[in-house]
Amino acid sequence: MGKLFGTDGIRGEANRYPMDSATAFSIGQAVTYLFRRNNRRTRIIIGKDTRISGYMLESSLVAGIASMGGEAYLVSVLPTPGIAFATYSMRADAGIVISASHNPFQDNGIKIFGGGGCKLSDEQELLLESLIFEGKLPQMVPAAAEMGRAFRLHDMPGRYTVFLKNTFPRDLSLEGMKIVLDTANGATYKVAPEVFWEFGAKVETIHNKPDGLNINENCGSQHTADLSRQVVETGAAIGLAFDGDGDRLIAVDEKGHEISGDQILLICACMLKEQGLLKNDLLVSTVMSNMGLRVACKKYGFTHHAAKVGDRYVLEDMQKLGGILGGEDSGHMIFLDHHTTGDGILTALQLLSAMVRAGKPLSELATLMDIYPQKLINLDVTSKPDLDTVPEVASIIRQVEAELKDEGRVLVRYSGTQNMCRVMVEGPSVELTDKYCTQIADAIKKTLG
Repeated sequence: MGKLFGTDGIRGEANRYPMDSATAFSIGQAVTYLFRRNNRRTRIIIGKDTRISGYMLESSLVAGIASMGGEAYLVSVLPTPGIAFATYSMRADAGIVISASHNPFQDNGIKIFGGGGCKLSDEQELLLESLIFEGKLPQMVPAAAEMGRAFRLHDMPGRYTVFLKNTFPRDLSLEGMKIVLDTANGATYKVAPEVFWEFGAKVETIHNKPDGLNINENCGSQHTADLSRQVVETGAAIGLAFDGDGDRLIAVDEKGHEISGDQILLICACMLKEQGLLKNDLLVSTVMSNMGLRVACKKYGFTHHAAKVGDRYVLEDMQKLGGILGGEDSGHMIFLDHHTTGDGILTALQLLSAMVRAGKPLSELATLMDIYPQKLINLDVTSKPDLDTVPEVASIIRQVEAELKDEGRVLVRYSGTQNMCRVMVEGPSVELTDKYCTQIADAIKKTLG
């Protein structure tokens, strides 16, 4: 049996397998069949980001859903967390997001939510793959009279905006605060400015003119140079950068310095703890988080747990351990008291509430955590063998770990969504960290590049 799902849904180059119309049609059929209901038609929400290929994939998914007797509800361009919200608020059976997140425009992807607004489990993904690859879907379709239809939902952006506004404390105000937004020419380009403007903030938005081809292009959460410059030039209190599908946030302080996801997590955790709202005093991040987060958690009396990479694994561990706050250094944050998935705009509102409550600028709040020197190198690879079976790579990793001892760590892993190997090293100094990371990266480039 083949494999479609990576760390965060299905992803690939648009108009090529698996992001082609035929596969999207089969995915639409399989999702409808998996979430079928005996007493009514299966209802599935479909939304997308601003990529030009979204139209093709949307049409194919709708065709697959209708052919299996389901009903498709189209919300058009909306952030990924907005589609999760629409799925559970509409009591739909599933939600499908057409997006490749922070990837360039030529890629696209498909993420799937269950009826409760949570991403699928590994077991559910395996069931979908088996339905698609066993080739039995064409025999499962109903008679012509039982085929489904598609409907457009025009009010969902407004409903999502109201949902977001209700997550911000009513006793706090953003009136007059200068905020610069970078919407990455992506799914937040309409909703985000509206949310902050309605709170009375003075909002300036950059990279908010999507043309289908410019999503994430030198902008958004992966590229904050333009945002930093704009914050400093306009004297703004904060800059907020979203990625293409709006499920992650990276912030820029009033001095133009980038604030990482780990720092945002800690700031929000401290705010919740002060209010007595940090359930079990637990903060969940991933193995990719900076060592400084673990040290800070110990300092402030939090229990820290590191989950596997991927926000759905963060959520699984939060639910298992009884936590309400978790996330990734990349900017995915889950505030389980408010939402079931990472939400960049919601995270921004929680960060702003921490600033207002503390009465301190973001640059000062960021000092709650010391960041250990860290180097990350992403390498394109032609294959993904177990790294322990590649002697040249395994040997250099062991050597670096032995030299670092307890003063750093090494994490080498393949991307779950791209043909890429990520090498991350943390160490006692910038020089040593760069040196060790480069040594490992060179070995991987030589053997797998």
